[in-house]
Amino acid sequence: MSETEIPPRPAPVPTNFSQPFWDGAKERKFMLQYCLDTGKYQFFPRPNSIYTGRRNTEWREASGDGTVYSFTVTRRAPPAFRGREPYVIGSIQLAEGPRMMAEIAGAKFEDLKIGAKVRITWEKVNEEFNYPVFELVQ
Repeated sequence: MSETEIPPRPAPVPTNFSQPFWDGAKERKFMLQYCLDTGKYQFFPRPNSIYTGRRNTEWREASGDGTVYSFTVTRRAPPAFRGREPYVIGSIQLAEGPRMMAEIAGAKFEDLKIGAKVRITWEKVNEEFNYPVFELVQ
């Protein structure tokens, strides 16, 4: 690996209830669980609705649009991410309602701010996985 090459991310390990998320990601589709009883989206994938506790959810393709709720610049990475630093991790308020933590890729630190608009993009991990990251919308 060259000095300027970013090391690959660790591959995710899907569970039986997160597999639809990763299947969508493989096709570059951002899938969220939707509670049929309340009409609300949820993230992260789980077997039950966070609103009702029932298993009455389905997967729907989401827009991938969001807003930066908060962020931090990571300068000392854990072992699996060494060589990628510095990088930005943000709490993203998704257009559909839930928040998710994700990398904000390719942003200049001085351009980052709370309330900035972001859109999902995908980083290829390997032939089986694309990983969701966000980029600033210009």
